[in-house]
Amino acid sequence: MNRFRSLGLVTGAAQLASADILSRMSTASRGSGAARPFDLILEPRSWHGPAAPTATDAQFKIHVFDTMRGFEKRGVDAIVLPCFLSHTFIDELSANLTVPVANIMTALSGHVQHTYASARRIGVLTSAAIRASGLFERYFEAGRFDVRYPRDDSGFDCVTSAVYGDEGIRHGRLYGRSVELLRAACADLVAQGVDLIVPGLAEIGLVLHGLGRVEVPLVDANQVYARYVAAAQYTQPERVFRLGVVGGIGPAATVDFIGKVVRNTPAVRDQDHLRIIVEQNPQIPDRTAALLGRGDDPTLALYAACRTLEDGGADLIAIPCNTAHAFVERIQPALRVPIVNMPGCTADYLRETFPGLREVGVLGTSGTLASRVYEQALDARGFVQIAPSAAAQARLMNAIYGPYGAKAGHTSGECCDDLAAAVDDLLAQGVQVIVLACTELPLLLREPVLACPGGRVVRLVDPTEVLARRCVAYALGDSAARESATPAAGCASPMQSALG
Repeated sequence: MNRFRSLGLVTGAAQLASADILSRMSTASRGSGAARPFDLILEPRSWHGPAAPTATDAQFKIHVFDTMRGFEKRGVDAIVLPCFLSHTFIDELSANLTVPVANIMTALSGHVQHTYASARRIGVLTSAAIRASGLFERYFEAGRFDVRYPRDDSGFDCVTSAVYGDEGIRHGRLYGRSVELLRAACADLVAQGVDLIVPGLAEIGLVLHGLGRVEVPLVDANQVYARYVAAAQYTQPERVFRLGVVGGIGPAATVDFIGKVVRNTPAVRDQDHLRIIVEQNPQIPDRTAALLGRGDDPTLALYAACRTLEDGGADLIAIPCNTAHAFVERIQPALRVPIVNMPGCTADYLRETFPGLREVGVLGTSGTLASRVYEQALDARGFVQIAPSAAAQARLMNAIYGPYGAKAGHTSGECCDDLAAAVDDLLAQGVQVIVLACTELPLLLREPVLACPGGRVVRLVDPTEVLARRCVAYALGDSAARESATPAAGCASPMQSALG
């Protein structure tokens, strides 16, 4: 609780002003109302573009964002952004960051409303670019304030010149022409009947003492912002849920899973869908080969993929590979982010959908069967796993791994014949429900119902679909839905020709 805060200060295009705010923050941190002390991290990346960039300059936006992302990766608690121009697109910045950004406009508007409660007409000293963006109108008008700017009948922007011109503050000219221009701008605002004047460029704070007497209050914006930051009054950004997906195991199954997430998300526009981070790594060693003692251990590769997702801000991790879940218990304790247990939520679905069911057929890789991940999940919920015979399992493996199998990109022909043999084997054992416990199998069997001779119907359960629905329910924050969200039962047409 007593640790120092860590703040990242974006200097960017306002290095002198940033130094001024840093000095004021240091003083404010020792005053009343200050939060716990802070460590300040400076990013020495200077802006080398135009001295007065516009609010729509893509390169300037990217420069500011890259600087802020660097702070985010270093684990700062908040970011200090003295640049008013950057605040014209602060919503864009905040939407792509996970740490709060101390908003100078929020600090100023709050200070004005609290300190100058009777003020109605506010004069603003800022650049043409910020004026054109409507930044101050967004924060100050709202039916209460009338925002005014210096009139410029000659077409010469005196405030912009005072800050950015050859004799301006940005070039270290803190006296002379820059101060004269700002005095003239203040006089014009007073003539317009403003109740107070607010600087809209942080550099102006460096010369306030040189402006002399102004007939209305002149807010020290840098001081207001420094105290706001020192008091930690900034708020945490609204958290946008991020689903992390360990992909590439296999690649087509990953695409299938993401498609199911999209289809199961209630959305009327693009922005309503989940934010998904995919670590597509087909080079993760084969899980079945490892479990059967014929291949490299994939544990570290799976863990590295999960850590990449965790570092990217994932709130939940999905691994659309049934066999990979044999390794989840090894890596979950070292992660902060939970991994959805695919066999577990599939077994939950079976229990909720088929309350009288006892025996469940499982079609999975030999590695999945050897690991017993489904057998254990089913047993914990009162089911008995029924696996194919050895001969049928060999044909199933050929349907998945063979030269004409699903992992080789085939979805018809030999792979379907082999899969049909495995299905027939389970049917001969009397199963009524079959779990497609390999994520390649739903690419071959896309319908949930299989019609058999004699009017018998066998249900096919797709764990990829169950996983997708569970992830969507989790993302929507509905704890009850997380436990009960399942694929719709019995709504699809019979699967007469599903095996091709």
